[in-house]
Amino acid sequence: MEQVVGVDVAQERLDWCLLKAADSVQGQGKNNAQGHQQLHQWLKRHHATEAHICLEATGIYSLEVATFLHQQGYKVSVVNPARIKGFAQSQMRRSKTDKIDAAVIAAFCRALQPEAWTPPEPAWFELRALLRQLEDLQQTRQQQANRLHSAMSEVVRQQLQQHLAFIDAQIEQLQQHLRAHLKQHPSLQQAVELLQSIKGSGFLTACRLVGEIRSITAFSDVRQLVAYVGLDPTRHESGRTVRGGRSISRKGRAALRAALYMPALVAKRHNPVLRAFAQRLEANGKTQKQVITAVMRKLLHLAYGVLKSGQRFDPHYVPARTLAT
Repeated sequence: MEQVVGVDVAQERLDWCLLKAADSVQGQGKNNAQGHQQLHQWLKRHHATEAHICLEATGIYSLEVATFLHQQGYKVSVVNPARIKGFAQSQMRRSKTDKIDAAVIAAFCRALQPEAWTPPEPAWFELRALLRQLEDLQQTRQQQANRLHSAMSEVVRQQLQQHLAFIDAQIEQLQQHLRAHLKQHPSLQQAVELLQSIKGSGFLTACRLVGEIRSITAFSDVRQLVAYVGLDPTRHESGRTVRGGRSISRKGRAALRAALYMPALVAKRHNPVLRAFAQRLEANGKTQKQVITAVMRKLLHLAYGVLKSGQRFDPHYVPARTLAT
């Protein structure tokens, strides 16, 4: 039986559990370079250098240890925490500690054999960092512009205007860095250009899709991509009770869903394929909110299609299943 290891990742500590055929062994260490090396040596002492190691996706906290373990030759899986939580609930696990969590992750790994993970390339990290900084600057600019609109003091107005000018200069500089970075990395630029071929998906939207989702085509089907973004429909029912009807799961990064909202408004009016789709939904009595959400979801379908095929969007060729509700 394949040896599996579950690693519970926190900001400062790692807890791990090695499942063997008949028992389990646990350990812990710091979540830093020394602790990562400690985990590697611990696995060597327990003759588990070919173990399948599973971690929850916890952003930067899990990224460094996952990258280190991958470099040491381990099979590493980095999975959505929601999957681990669902598995724990299915196993009737009510207690929760770091050690128990590590054991649950190991049990999940043994039972479901999640796919292997590979580290993103450095160019993708740089793209994501540039985009997130740009997003922060744009939010700050909006906040300062709102304050300027309501400012009563002339001194405050002058300072806010100076601050806005400074932020505008930084945004312009960052956008130049972004375009230069894409030129240096043709694979990223090609993905962005393919996404821009979809009317409604502008330059920044295309960049955000590539920068936040990493490799869209790594998803085995488009439904996984939609669920990752949090636009998958859900329904709450219990017996005869229906609470709120259908909605979206809202899992995933909220900023990514927000980034699709304005493009969906544009696509609803100017993309011939999505305009017809939206009109059909409106004729069926859907609310504007439901229509916009559906158009956002279909934008992801089209994005997946152009990147999977490597072909620019052609409004005259859209498979029927792409437009199915």
